[in-house]
Amino acid sequence: MKRLFRRGSSGPAPAPDSGLCPELAAAAGQDPRPRTPGECEDCAALGEHVWAHLRMCLRCGRVSCCDSSPHQHATAHFHATGHPVMRSHEPGEDWRWCYVHSTLG
Repeated sequence: MKRLFRRGSSGPAPAPDSGLCPELAAAAGQDPRPRTPGECEDCAALGEHVWAHLRMCLRCGRVSCCDSSPHQHATAHFHATGHPVMRSHEPGEDWRWCYVHSTLG
């Protein structure tokens, strides 16, 4: 998997005490209300309703499709906004992903 970083940054080193990178550690208490529960906001705006899995940005609550989906809107959202952490928006899943460090948390 390709490692992604914010523009102009090699990304901070993972926090040694928590075992999580700083972005995942900071997002530990974040759980915003999903802006479009159950659908990718960008796909819906395009009139499309086909995606593999949904992800939710933990900074703003935007629900987007994953990289296995044709448009890969979750990754596009990270590149456009710099919001570093998302979580699965699939029933029964609670894992989180840091785009800066390509780290699961």
